[in-house]
Amino acid sequence: MRVMLKSLFLLLATFAVLPAWHSCYGQDTAITGVAQESSEQPQPLSSQKPVATPPATNPSSQRTTTPPPSTTSPSDSLVTTIDAGEMDDDIDNAPRAMAKWNEYRGPHFTAKAGIGFLVDAAANAQDTASKEQITMFPAQRLRDFRFVLGGSFPSLPRRVTWNVGIMYDAPSHSWFIRQTGVMVGVPKLWGNIFIGRSKEGFSLNKVMVGYDGWTMERSTMSDATIPILADGFKWLGYTPKHGFLWNFGYYNDWLSQGQSFSTYHNQTVLRAVWLPIHSDETRTVFHLGVNLRNGSPKQGQLQFRSRPESFTAPYFVDTGKFASTNTKMAGYETYYRKGPLLLGSEFWWVNVSSPSTHNPTIHGGDFVATWCVTGEARAYNTVQGAFREVIPKRPVFSGGFGAVELVARFSDIDLDSGTLQGGKFWRFTPMANWYLTDYLRLVGTYGIGRLDRFNLKGNTQFFQTRLQFEF
Repeated sequence: MRVMLKSLFLLLATFAVLPAWHSCYGQDTAITGVAQESSEQPQPLSSQKPVATPPATNPSSQRTTTPPPSTTSPSDSLVTTIDAGEMDDDIDNAPRAMAKWNEYRGPHFTAKAGIGFLVDAAANAQDTASKEQITMFPAQRLRDFRFVLGGSFPSLPRRVTWNVGIMYDAPSHSWFIRQTGVMVGVPKLWGNIFIGRSKEGFSLNKVMVGYDGWTMERSTMSDATIPILADGFKWLGYTPKHGFLWNFGYYNDWLSQGQSFSTYHNQTVLRAVWLPIHSDETRTVFHLGVNLRNGSPKQGQLQFRSRPESFTAPYFVDTGKFASTNTKMAGYETYYRKGPLLLGSEFWWVNVSSPSTHNPTIHGGDFVATWCVTGEARAYNTVQGAFREVIPKRPVFSGGFGAVELVARFSDIDLDSGTLQGGKFWRFTPMANWYLTDYLRLVGTYGIGRLDRFNLKGNTQFFQTRLQFEF
């Protein structure tokens, strides 16, 4: 009861403060829909909002002409640029001035600062077997708090963007560097080269910034097997004429020693996507992708584990640490978006070189359906190969109702293979997202899951809420 009262107080405080903040700084989301981004999804900065569509050329090509400043309505469904940040907005074409309190636009250098935070509250209901398997309590926690700073160098002959991200990690009570690096447009390679710390590129849903995702958490298989970040380089390519895009990355842990996400000594990732349909006019995207990954675990040890798509919950599936020299991952991703309707699925397998555990193969994935009741379509980035958050056509603080998105997802993971007994878990999650503006989102989630572990099969119901704020 105390947790729910705290959540209610937080929401009331938000509604009391944000309209005044909005009026003070003129954050009209019909204007802020001006686009220019990238994903991790944390999105100069990276707030992954829809962008104005540039001429039909490779987005990394040298700028021989500068398009005039323009705005993009929330109905624009394709984004054709990418920057170095997780949550970035391109400000290259704006006039030189301190145009807003949090950004600078000069002829040779641009910069924009932003923040984001997520606050979660959760409760649960367990049957007898579930209580014997896992001990759970209602809780309210800060899920994510981050600062981002990014920009570009407009006077250079080719597109160069940069980004620095710093995040507070609540479980470890520490700060660490998130996506940080430089992205350079390389026309001769049909794309961009990113150097620094970033998402590996395996899985569309993992590539997306967490703030842009349709669910509160990624699937259990995603969190168990794909590190959130890695240090190295990534080549992102795109051929608009044929609808092909790809990213190839190599990563090494020499800069990330001691970081919680650093579980591999080195890894190589290849993701290839074909867009047989990608029409802004009909707001239709058909996305077909394949993912391949090869990794060498750090210090010859590996562990797969994941929470049940609830940040406040303990780990439900967990193999514990075991000896391993190599992992090979392969999987598919397929998505279809027609206006406000989005259907998708991802699934992959992990083959582990581990003689001591009989070389296990684990697997898992998810199926998802989303529908924007208010008619918005999630923008799709044709360079990054990922979806953005919903941008409401009629924001609440501009006299509208915002945007409402209904979501249903089924996810599954199996960590029982060879001598590994990490457990099996599935979860069905119906939920609703209410986007009051492009920077404020409220989430209500129900989930029911079944854990097969410790020679028991327990059922758990999840009741979750989230307040999300970013700019």
